[in-house]
Amino acid sequence: QMQLVESGGGSVQAGGSLRLSCVVSGYDVGGYTDLWFLMAWFRQPPGKQREGVAAIDSDGSTSYADSVKGRFTISKDNAKKTLYLEMNSLKPEDTGMYYCAAEETGVTGRPIETLRFFDFTHWGQGTQVTVSS
Repeated sequence: QMQLVESGGGSVQAGGSLRLSCVVSGYDVGGYTDLWFLMAWFRQPPGKQREGVAAIDSDGSTSYADSVKGRFTISKDNAKKTLYLEMNSLKPEDTGMYYCAAEETGVTGRPIETLRFFDFTHWGQGTQVTVSS
C-alpha cells in the first residue's frame, strides 16, 4: 500500500518562499525504488475545489498550472523517494492545503491541466500553506 507524507508548509508573507516535500513509501516492488509513476501537487484554497498545481512524469517531464508557471518548480529524488515543490514569489492566492498525489496507471503523459483529483488513487494528508499580504 503506497503512502505519501507531506511536510514543509507554513505561513509566509507575500513574496516569500517555501519548499514542500512528499516522502513516498510502500511502492517498491522487487527492490526497484525509482518513482516510476506520475506524481503531482494539488492545492485546495478555502471554500474551493482541489486544483492541480504541477505534475512530474516517470521520465521527469513536468507541467504547471498557468497560475504558478515561473514561480513553482516540481522535482523528485528517486534515491530519497521524495517529491518536492519549490514555491517562490508566493502570493496570497497561493494559500491553501497542498496535497501530493500519485497514480500508476492511465495518466502517463498527461499534463497537469488535464488532470483532476479523481484521476489519482494515492494521496497524502496535506500540508497547509498560508500567504499573507
